[in-house]
Amino acid sequence: MKIKILSPQWGHEHLPIHQFLDKIRTNGYDGVDTWIPQNQDDKRILFDYLQKYEMHIVSHQHRAAGNTFKEFKASFIENLQECAEPGPLLINSHTGRDYFSFAQNLELVDAAQEFSAKTGIRVVHETHRGRLGYSPQMTSEFFAARPDFRITADFSHWVCVTESMLENFTAILNEAITRSSYIHARVGFEQGPQVADPRAPEWAYALNKFLSWWDQIVSENAQKGFDILPVTTEFGPEPYMPKVPFSDRPMVNQFEINCYMKDLLINRYHHFR
Repeated sequence: MKIKILSPQWGHEHLPIHQFLDKIRTNGYDGVDTWIPQNQDDKRILFDYLQKYEMHIVSHQHRAAGNTFKEFKASFIENLQECAEPGPLLINSHTGRDYFSFAQNLELVDAAQEFSAKTGIRVVHETHRGRLGYSPQMTSEFFAARPDFRITADFSHWVCVTESMLENFTAILNEAITRSSYIHARVGFEQGPQVADPRAPEWAYALNKFLSWWDQIVSENAQKGFDILPVTTEFGPEPYMPKVPFSDRPMVNQFEINCYMKDLLINRYHHFR
């Protein structure tokens, strides 16, 4: 198994797409986690660049919308089709809504599975606030209902939602680790989805806890014989990144932190490179 470290485009929307891609490639990233551009020129540049430099992509489904569930489901399937265009490693999906019924969200899961069966492209469902996987308790119901339900492990949301380091959710967490096909390597804490700076000693307890979870996911995927495990260093910009009070300055540099995480993960999992 190979681990591929990706950069999020999130936080770099101000850069022309080719400048962003040059930036992450020259800084040692294996690819990108991003949405499919709606601008056709940017879309062509992205697809051509990935092919030219043999970089990987995880495409990001987050645009599904609609005034009714029927409209949302149609939009969801349409967005999955768009996400499949560059031949991604997988599609990371912000699936459903936390206010949809369990049956409605399960209908979306089944639609995604049907899409994967037809295209051969895995759809994994991110553990994200506001979506179907917003909490460990809710996600466990999907685990019970669908043995092939796979997730993007972004446990930073779960520690925030439960105001804990998941001490009381061991069984669900262990199941989640076995179901994880993708990691969003952002470190959260009991009161938020992103620590201010993972390099700071006061956040060592959280970083070490997340590293232990990621170690288990790496081991699980290796044992199951998957070819590639993508990992995105997903520390985000404002408002995830706190600002210096009375200013518009971020407390630390987002890209610098993500590169720190990239190097940490490359060194930690060097035998999977």
